[in-house]
Amino acid sequence: MPLSGDPGRGNITAEVLPAVELALHHLSEQPSPLGNYELQFHLTDSECDNSKVLKAFFDTIFNGPKPVMIFGGVCSSVTSILAQSLESWNLVQLSFAVTAPSLANKRRFPNFFRTVPSDSAINVALVRFLRQYGWSRVGTLTQREQRFTEVQGDLSRHLEAANIQLAEAESFSENPFDCIKKLKDNDVRIVIAHFDVSLAAKVFCCVYNLSMYGQKYQWILPSWTQAIWWTNADSTNCTVNNIQTAIEGSISADIETLSTRNVRGISGRTPQEYEKEYDKIRQLKRLGVSKFHGFAYDGTWVIAKVLTRVMETVRYRERYSIHRNFTVSEKEVGQMILEAMDKINFFGVTGHVMFQRGERMANVKFAQFQDGRAVDIEQYSAIIDELEFISPIRFQRDKPTKDRTHVYPHRKRISIFLYGIVAFLTFLGIFTACSFLVFSVKHRNHWAITMSRPFMNSLIIFGAVLSYSSIFFMGLDGSYVSDRVFEVSCSVQISCLSIGCTAASGAMFAKTWTIHSFFKNHSMEKKAVKTYGPVLLLMFLLLIDLSLLLCLHILDPLRRTVKVYHIEADPHGQDFFIQPFSEHCENTYMGFWMAAFYVYKGILLLSTCFLAWITRQKNIPAVNDSRSIRFSVFVSVPVILTGTCASMLWQDQPNVQFCIVTLVIITCCCSTLCMVFIPKIIFIRMGPDPAFLSRRFHLIQWHSELEKKIGQDDDKRNIVEQNKPGASGCVTDMRQNISSTLDILLSEHLHLKWHIKKLDSELEDLTRQLNELSPHVIENIIVRSFVHKAVKEKCLTLPESSHCNRNLLEDINSPELIHRRLSLQLPILHHAYLPSIGGVDSSPLSSPIESPQHTPMPRTYGVLVTGL
Repeated sequence: MPLSGDPGRGNITAEVLPAVELALHHLSEQPSPLGNYELQFHLTDSECDNSKVLKAFFDTIFNGPKPVMIFGGVCSSVTSILAQSLESWNLVQLSFAVTAPSLANKRRFPNFFRTVPSDSAINVALVRFLRQYGWSRVGTLTQREQRFTEVQGDLSRHLEAANIQLAEAESFSENPFDCIKKLKDNDVRIVIAHFDVSLAAKVFCCVYNLSMYGQKYQWILPSWTQAIWWTNADSTNCTVNNIQTAIEGSISADIETLSTRNVRGISGRTPQEYEKEYDKIRQLKRLGVSKFHGFAYDGTWVIAKVLTRVMETVRYRERYSIHRNFTVSEKEVGQMILEAMDKINFFGVTGHVMFQRGERMANVKFAQFQDGRAVDIEQYSAIIDELEFISPIRFQRDKPTKDRTHVYPHRKRISIFLYGIVAFLTFLGIFTACSFLVFSVKHRNHWAITMSRPFMNSLIIFGAVLSYSSIFFMGLDGSYVSDRVFEVSCSVQISCLSIGCTAASGAMFAKTWTIHSFFKNHSMEKKAVKTYGPVLLLMFLLLIDLSLLLCLHILDPLRRTVKVYHIEADPHGQDFFIQPFSEHCENTYMGFWMAAFYVYKGILLLSTCFLAWITRQKNIPAVNDSRSIRFSVFVSVPVILTGTCASMLWQDQPNVQFCIVTLVIITCCCSTLCMVFIPKIIFIRMGPDPAFLSRRFHLIQWHSELEKKIGQDDDKRNIVEQNKPGASGCVTDMRQNISSTLDILLSEHLHLKWHIKKLDSELEDLTRQLNELSPHVIENIIVRSFVHKAVKEKCLTLPESSHCNRNLLEDINSPELIHRRLSLQLPILHHAYLPSIGGVDSSPLSSPIESPQHTPMPRTYGVLVTGL
């Protein structure tokens, strides 16, 4: 051992010699066989110099007395050189102060033992401590010295074996600021430090300035934390309070120098009794306290027990050997000492003393700085590999420090409440669509249903139901279904929506095209050729849609993809981050397929919108949903375009995007179904009143013309009243007769359909005799018939002295005028009501007959009855 003291570590030799002397004294008091021997130490000054210690060792070997064992070794370098040469001399060395992990290599140092646990023993306890609190990510801060770098290297191997991530390993010489900042930048929360006590104040001043203390960080320090080192803060720009604030809550790991158990050991004394005797001797000699004195005391007992066992064995073999003058060689003695060292097992002042591969199985104590002082919290026993609780560890917020900034994945999913509301509205929409279908089937023979193309209406309902059904698949994600089911739901969703949109919009396009063609081609021959044109057109559109979907699902099927967004801090301010992600269905060429579908659907919608716009002034009384189709198209197209753009803008917000898409689908489907079918329901429930239809669809836009015509007829009535008085009764009877006849015929038109085939030839003859009339002229004539009725009723209610001319009434009541009116109304009635009765597609009939002489009144009235 070095006889001179080290300024940084004190005079270890002088401080442990009282413990050795006390052990020798206690050994002399022991009974046989320990009391039969005297243990002699020969002290050699190593001066912590390699060359000097080798010279002193060889001098002792050759000059005597020859040692049986080597006890000591304080400096790691000197001990390492000496221990490598002991095997050749058949000597065993026992150290009480060297803790370097490199000396644990039994290949290089097979004859080296130590009663003090090595730093690797502390590393094993550290790993066990880290695992207890769930810390799997740490960093190290090491001073660039051999004794610290060796410990850090050994700790790295233990961490790797325990599957604990070493996130950052920083080393420094003088200024640790940059290293500590790197640890913080790499989000290192648990820091294991290895540096000298002289740099502790500087390190923790940097820790305070970088705010690497408190709840978010945990420092694990070497064993010098018992000393009050933070009071020396002159070399830093921090105060003592700043350093105390930074070190508060830090944990130190140190070997147990004296056992805390009140158990009498091999010497017959408890560790506390030994400590009192040692302090008494030390104080008499005015020496300091070394933490190795207990290991030197136990080391002396180890040597005494080993040598006593070996000597007793040798004496026994010499006494009972069959050979005379039997002696034991030095090699055999050395081997016997090695075997005896491995069998050492007793309780000393430092705890349980036993060796495993030359290393002391000792206890490691963990202490925490609480309110400015070190408090023992746990103790690790290497023999049983367990942590023993001493006092509670203190964490802020009563939770252990996290080893990293935890990032929790958060699925951006559709709210179950929102999904429930939308699903309920979708169910109502499907129920409404099915109700419309049932109503159409129930009244399939009604002319209002027959003339509006029931097949197209059924396709509109079918497309709406498919579009509604796609909503149920939009709200599904990985929290409800597996990845495979999610991919299947994506394919079903896009297929239902695409086919449903094509069916509904294609049917409206066909209906609008029919209206446009009706007014463009008036002849029956041309229209008969195009009867199946809209159906074929719709089938062609559906074929295109199915082809695109088949190519999509076969060539480039949809797959589940996860889109990860930027990390967000916890909204409640807790120490973790949130990693939002969402699930989508995509494929390799998603942009190409979306462009193809958008272009195809866009052309179809814009074409329907264009046809609806150019036919906005054209109405067919028989086909009573022409205006409804236009309104539904004008509502659907802007909603779809706006919803598509909005869904692209809000694609990072699944709830908002789901609301927009479902709102577009529900709005378009609901508006289309209601505008197409509700007018039919109202019309069928109210009855087939032609006057109601005329007033509902046409009379409002001709209100001004009606008032003007009434004024003209007032002047004409005055003239007729002067020439032919007394004819008002005849006119009234005739008009009532015609009106009642029309009502009866309209109510019985369903029972007279079978007459149509018999009357086709006669109708064709009459049609060829008449000239074509435009739709506007036809409608004006119908309105004028209602005007005559209104004028007549107004004049009859006035007194004779009024401005109504009786000559006009006589003119109206005259047979010639009645005959001419019937002749004018015949083609109008034929055009307006005959298609609805017979279910045929007729073109506008001829112009009115010019004179009553060409077609007698009875003949005209007969044609009217049979035609209707």
